[in-house]
Amino acid sequence: MTQTPTAPNGAPGEARAHFTVPAKHPMVTVLGSGDALLRVIEKAFPKADIHVRGNQVSAAGEASEVALIQRLFDEMMLVLRTGQPMTEDAVERSIAMLRASENGSAEAGQETPAEVLTQNILSSRGRTIRPKTLNQKRYVDAIDKHTIVFGIGPAGTGKTYLAMAKAVQALQSKQVTRIILTRPAVEAGERLGFLPGTLYEKIDPYLRPLYDALHDMLDPDSIPKLMAAGTIEVAPLAYMRGRAQPVFTNVLTPDGWRPIGDLQVGDLVIGSSGEPTPVLGVYPQGEKDMYRVSAQDGSWTLCCGEHLWTVRTASDKRRDKPWRVLETQEMIGNLRAAHARRYELPLLTAPVALPAREVPMDPYALGLLLGDGCLTGSTTPSFSSEDLELVDALAAALPGVAVRAKGGPDHVLNRVASPGDVVTLENPVTGMLRQLDLLGTRSHSTFVPDDYLFNSAEVRLAVLQGLLDSDGGPVTQADRTCRIQYSTASTVLRDDVIALVQSLGGVASTRRRPAEGRPRGTAGGKHRYDAHVVDIRLPEGIEPFRLDRKRNAYDAAGGGGRPMRFIDSIEPAGREEAVCIQVAAEDSLYVTQDYLLTHNTLNDAFIILDEAQNTNPEQMKMFLTRLGFESKIVITGDVTQVDLPGGTKSGLREVRDILDGVPDVHFSMLTSQDVVRHKLVGRIVDAYEQYDSRNGK
Repeated sequence: MTQTPTAPNGAPGEARAHFTVPAKHPMVTVLGSGDALLRVIEKAFPKADIHVRGNQVSAAGEASEVALIQRLFDEMMLVLRTGQPMTEDAVERSIAMLRASENGSAEAGQETPAEVLTQNILSSRGRTIRPKTLNQKRYVDAIDKHTIVFGIGPAGTGKTYLAMAKAVQALQSKQVTRIILTRPAVEAGERLGFLPGTLYEKIDPYLRPLYDALHDMLDPDSIPKLMAAGTIEVAPLAYMRGRAQPVFTNVLTPDGWRPIGDLQVGDLVIGSSGEPTPVLGVYPQGEKDMYRVSAQDGSWTLCCGEHLWTVRTASDKRRDKPWRVLETQEMIGNLRAAHARRYELPLLTAPVALPAREVPMDPYALGLLLGDGCLTGSTTPSFSSEDLELVDALAAALPGVAVRAKGGPDHVLNRVASPGDVVTLENPVTGMLRQLDLLGTRSHSTFVPDDYLFNSAEVRLAVLQGLLDSDGGPVTQADRTCRIQYSTASTVLRDDVIALVQSLGGVASTRRRPAEGRPRGTAGGKHRYDAHVVDIRLPEGIEPFRLDRKRNAYDAAGGGGRPMRFIDSIEPAGREEAVCIQVAAEDSLYVTQDYLLTHNTLNDAFIILDEAQNTNPEQMKMFLTRLGFESKIVITGDVTQVDLPGGTKSGLREVRDILDGVPDVHFSMLTSQDVVRHKLVGRIVDAYEQYDSRNGK
């Protein structure tokens, strides 16, 4: 849009401006159907005269009003350029934001209406979810920046809906592994037993708004599967007291990971032999003191003080004594022997046996491309390596693809053309990458697709060999066995490599090398991302390399020795509900979190507590202290709508005074101006606030 300001018409403080709307934007998109948007603007600026002729818009009136109108049309054009339509509500909110900025309001910041209205959170089922007001944008931004966010405001301000959209976004981008949604069921005093029906039928009325939001953002057919797998949990607060503890600790089954609390007699779990073993019994243990048991490689799990562990000491091994079984509390304070870790944990005696799955690309080729391939999709897929042995292996593993040298270490993966083919046929590698959701990934965002992570041992090993042949290698040391080292810029790929190693019976520890200050590589460029270095040890019989020079160096050093895992620390973790299972395996062991073997926190989760004004202070403290590692909590509520029994304080009302100033905790306050329902809702909220103010409430 072009503007042509003209001189005032003689009256003090008056001005005139002309706007030209580009021809590519039909005037109906600017003025609205039946000039509805124009009427909104005219109503908001009654002292200005606005005229439209063709694609020309002129405004005359007070200089300040004309300047605001000019800024409004500029912002509208910026929004329209993104393909998003302008609505009457959007125009009204834009005007409110511009007036706040003009008046120097404390609530006004650097954000422009166009920045607010075009910020996309989630696109699903043909619609895009985005903030609609300045406060909503700041609320969404706060969720990105902080671990715990409180969204406080009246009904209709989008508190829960936007938090749900951020949760789904985090799950889809693999920032978290599950979503937990909860509400206090205060209408029944959190005692639902008198209601008819099953548990789910009893709690359904309290959780229906959360289900409805989920159906807006996800394919309805996928929601039952995600809930059955524990990826999404929806439950009243009363049933969430132990959700971060052993009752929900992941256990490996032939179908993947499942929470231990969901297991039933007859279900199959993976035993220490890597083979499935049935569950013989499930025994709820009630509330117990919990401990975090961590190993030296970074793996850990939670258990109660009486929980049983199979361990052995160096003395046991030296004297050829059998493994012993100790309680957690027996080992506390006795974890070191002359500064060495005392208790060794058993490892898988064979790779985990998971059912084979069909995959679109050869697993070894996938590993090579994840390591040294270009998967951006902006160009023809390519592979960079000076090892011609790898180039030949890649060509052999990709039928219909010719690997052509481009210069130096670079090779292009071209489609092999057949007589009669058209130019527009898709490159086979591009098609496979698209099918695996890897197309468009870069060095810092690559990952191993689940169909390869949870596949047969042969497939998992082939992927790992491709990764190690491209970006790994043996590390030899004098008088020591050879370990394997792997490096990647992708946090997700780092974790996937560790999972592959552990599923094969090995151990892997990781450390981070910051990009800042790191010496430049041979390409001479500056490092943009931190490097994650993984040190790996695999059991005898598991060959980590196919590349001759790496395999020969590994074998010449005597292989990788024996992988070992020791208990490093046992720390208190509060009181929680626990469950114990009995399995049919002869040694009573099964695979739990991080492939730990054991007899028996809201980690990696996005947790939303809705209607939090109906929690009491004790419940609020309980909920906040359930926060686990790599998790995020959003708490929403309206302190003017407390439904607690008389005399009971609201935990949401006092929590701001308690947590004010605590780092990484943010309070987002929304008002009636942020109501995105019917306009009358905002007016009703304002009327009640005025009434309460007059009556000293």
